[in-house]
Amino acid sequence: MKKSENILVAYFSASGQTARLAKTVARATGGDLFEIEPAEPYTSADLDWNDRASRSSKEMNDPASRPAIASRVKNMDAYQTVYVGFPIWWYVAPTIVNTFLESYDFAGKTVVPFATSGGSGLGDTASVLKRCCSPATRWLPGRRLSSGASEAEVRRWIEGMNR
Repeated sequence: MKKSENILVAYFSASGQTARLAKTVARATGGDLFEIEPAEPYTSADLDWNDRASRSSKEMNDPASRPAIASRVKNMDAYQTVYVGFPIWWYVAPTIVNTFLESYDFAGKTVVPFATSGGSGLGDTASVLKRCCSPATRWLPGRRLSSGASEAEVRRWIEGMNR
């Protein structure tokens, strides 16, 4: 697909699975890629969801948690549609995604969430993320996809939203 000047595919990926899917979404949409990277990278111990004292467990148990992001989108005003990708943690997006959404004004923009997961769906993710943005943000239905989803599968999802 030809490059689109007004689509951004922003993603957070702890293990590389969501990164793989985000690259497919970028190819399918012609959008630019932006990785939502934590200012303090996660270690494997940080990501141990079986350990209640791990960094990810503490963040996900604190609704006010907003992990710092390493960099910003330089030209966010240029984008009209922003696909936001993430793994599902505790049935919602990781709190760093909230940090990302709260860092910009999405009024008048369209946000499309997408996620990878070991098995759970999107749960309450959309309602949680919508609270991070202006009420003037347009939201399209999110979707959980396999990290190995084909470009054709991603295109079908996108085309289905636009009907």
